[in-house]
Amino acid sequence: MKLRKLGLNGPAVHPLGIGAMSFTDFYGPTTEAESFAVLDAAMAAGVTLIDTANVYGQGRSEKVIGQYLKANPSARQSLKICTKAGIKRRPDGPGNVFDNSASHLQQELDQSLARLGIEAVDLYYIHRRDQSIPIEEVTETLAGFVRAGKVKAIGFSEIAPSSLRRAHAVHPVAAVQSEYSLSTRAPELGLIQTCAELGVSLVAFSPVGRSLLTDTPLTYEAAQQLPFLVNNPRFMQPNYSANIKATDACRQLAGDLGLSTAGLAIAWLLAMSEHVIPIPGTRSVAHFEQLLQGVKRELTPAELNQINQTLPVGWAHGDRYSNQQWEGPERYC
Repeated sequence: MKLRKLGLNGPAVHPLGIGAMSFTDFYGPTTEAESFAVLDAAMAAGVTLIDTANVYGQGRSEKVIGQYLKANPSARQSLKICTKAGIKRRPDGPGNVFDNSASHLQQELDQSLARLGIEAVDLYYIHRRDQSIPIEEVTETLAGFVRAGKVKAIGFSEIAPSSLRRAHAVHPVAAVQSEYSLSTRAPELGLIQTCAELGVSLVAFSPVGRSLLTDTPLTYEAAQQLPFLVNNPRFMQPNYSANIKATDACRQLAGDLGLSTAGLAIAWLLAMSEHVIPIPGTRSVAHFEQLLQGVKRELTPAELNQINQTLPVGWAHGDRYSNQQWEGPERYC
């Protein structure tokens, strides 16, 4: 297994990370004990990148990680902790607003550090761009956090390649986080290429398609109980049934190749570029072990061709976000 760099001059990390949104109830009920078990399994496997955000469970995810580090002080030596800020709940109704002001980011960073119980985060992202503030100005704010010793590297989530170039010209950007998987391939239209050119890691969230690319995708009934998925086009009928039918063929192929479907999805992503780092979220050690299969298996050109024939570009029914969920991410294609 070959480690991957987190940014051009950053630390070497395991090819797989952990997305800690799953440490809240976002995809279903979970407990601190279950999250600790996943972190224990990650440590045992050498997984070192843990990704969270201030808004995940309104601080709950960061608190869980902080409690784990408190119970396991030596873990901080190997774990690379990443968190994000820039999203606020809309005060006058549902939805979010975005704030990239220096005062807001400073306040949120200090609160995140307190919840995590650490002196500095290894990577600090702007979760969503505030279009009222030039990205150059926001990058200067982040660079100030680096100089102050509170942040070791900076990143952005869901930005366009052009925005990445503007930010990187001000201060090196270590990583851009974007949804990327067999079901969402928009990063191939410029972002993955720009990251490779600049030496920026592409941290891929939702790499197993919010369960569609697993052996046991969420049932339609289960999706209806989750606030995010109930309004997500890919989990609404008739799209949901069409997507299950399409991915049934992928599940069959994964079995034929001796992999779990999640393992196949991770292996495919890792084969796309050496600077891609998937960060799947999981609430169970059993599912984590399935994800690890993808790291241990290097797909052949013939197998990659089979996968692309089974799930060709554009196979998914429905957009990845609803109109409301599209607030914030930059569209560039």
